[in-house]
Amino acid sequence: MGKTSVVDSTPQNIMKKLPKRMSALTSKVEERLYQPAEAIKLVKENANAKFDETIEAHMRLGIDPKYTDQQLRTTVALPNGTGQKVRIAVISRGEKVAEAKAAGADIAGEEELVESINKGEMDFDLLISTPDMMPKVAKLGRVLGPRGLMPNPKAGTVTTDLANAIKEFKAGKLEFRADRAGIVHVRFGKASFSDDALLENLKALQESVDRNKPSGAKGRYWKTLFITSTMGPSIEVDITALQDIKQE
Repeated sequence: MGKTSVVDSTPQNIMKKLPKRMSALTSKVEERLYQPAEAIKLVKENANAKFDETIEAHMRLGIDPKYTDQQLRTTVALPNGTGQKVRIAVISRGEKVAEAKAAGADIAGEEELVESINKGEMDFDLLISTPDMMPKVAKLGRVLGPRGLMPNPKAGTVTTDLANAIKEFKAGKLEFRADRAGIVHVRFGKASFSDDALLENLKALQESVDRNKPSGAKGRYWKTLFITSTMGPSIEVDITALQDIKQE
């Protein structure tokens, strides 16, 4: 019998396998909880790619979304926006289609838009529907569901107030949900944002997660909170310290 190979998975060996750039950035991150402002400063310093990197938050929560009373799906209005252009499509009928276009929707239509989406034509980041069109939109679950694009009243994407909904989502309102493992992944700005702007956005996100705590959540609600940039290493944030920050 041949010898069984043993993979050395020590942190030192893993570091050696990383590309030189990532290895250098990872070496700057200590294995400890960082104060929120300190973490944001470091994540910005590490976002040195040749483009304006997106800053993301990854939150592991003490919930099991397979139970309906432990699911988290809501929105947050980031005070400083996301720094990204959001392409919005609206499915409605009659005068509401014109209203949506006037309010800034990138795409708006009736049954013909439903049909094009069913064919896989989805050149948008967010889909809003008026309630009267939801029976038709519901049939698109097969194509919208896997992409997280199905309109939902709780997320503010099923509404008759199209102008206000479009304005809010264009300004930085985000829908987010916990995945099957109870983890929430949300972008909350760009590396070009100021430290204060990113901290304000992260604080708004934390408050939204706390405010919408599922009724069935038991035990420790927050497990971990990491922030990272598109091409950078993750940094663990002290969630208690973030919760203690008082916004003016």
